[in-house]
Amino acid sequence: MHLSASEGIEGVRFAVTGGQGFVGSALCLELLRRGAREVRSLDLRAASPWSDKLLDAGVRFFQGDVRKKEDVGRALRGVDCVFHLASYGMSGKEMVQSGRADEVNINGTCNVLDTCHENGVRRLVYVSTYNVVFGGKPIVNGNEALPYFPIEDHVDAYARSKSIAEQLVLKSNGRQAKGDKSIRLYTCAIRPAAIYGPGEERHLPRILSLAKLGLAFFKIGDPNVKSDWVYVDNLVLALILASMGLLDDIPERKGTPVAAGQAYFICDGKRC
Repeated sequence: MHLSASEGIEGVRFAVTGGQGFVGSALCLELLRRGAREVRSLDLRAASPWSDKLLDAGVRFFQGDVRKKEDVGRALRGVDCVFHLASYGMSGKEMVQSGRADEVNINGTCNVLDTCHENGVRRLVYVSTYNVVFGGKPIVNGNEALPYFPIEDHVDAYARSKSIAEQLVLKSNGRQAKGDKSIRLYTCAIRPAAIYGPGEERHLPRILSLAKLGLAFFKIGDPNVKSDWVYVDNLVLALILASMGLLDDIPERKGTPVAAGQAYFICDGKRC
């Protein structure tokens, strides 16, 4: 089976939650570059460093909160495929706000799932995290067969809430649309590790600022420990390939789409 670079993209309407973020904006632009009919961005922010570029490219802005189902409905109604990137609590001061992390990551995901079900959306790609299987203990050559890290053992709200949300997404795979049993929602999850690239705001800028202040004189863990990273363009490509893997109208597949109900770790293939 072979897919063209625009398979499932040309003439298709997309929605990206968190579309004004670092990864979301790159995804919106790439979808339009590949011939998408329409790309909508649902984001809590009215503007971001990428707003002008997104507007110039033709992205439609929907300012709203995934915690509010009516906001989700406005942005997702009439689209064919959804990329759910919006999340909260990954780093910084957000990490101690467990209540909001649950509201955004769990309740927000439920709103996205319900809206997809009610509006006959056919494809949903969820951006998860490797933390759904990682809880501080080393993992060497792990793969997607790894079990979920026990929910009750997670020490941070972000990892716990993202794990719950991912499981909800994957359990919704194959769900029939409300009012039309001939339409099914196919879902999958992408699990990136640390993301880097031009415009990245969380990891490298913080490391550099600490170094400039003379505060980066300590180390955490064994110096031989390695971690997976993923370049933003590689992650965007993985998301698009995942959406292609949810197509249900390709004769060669003869049944359930190849990515339906699956979770995938994504990295550059090198550890640093």
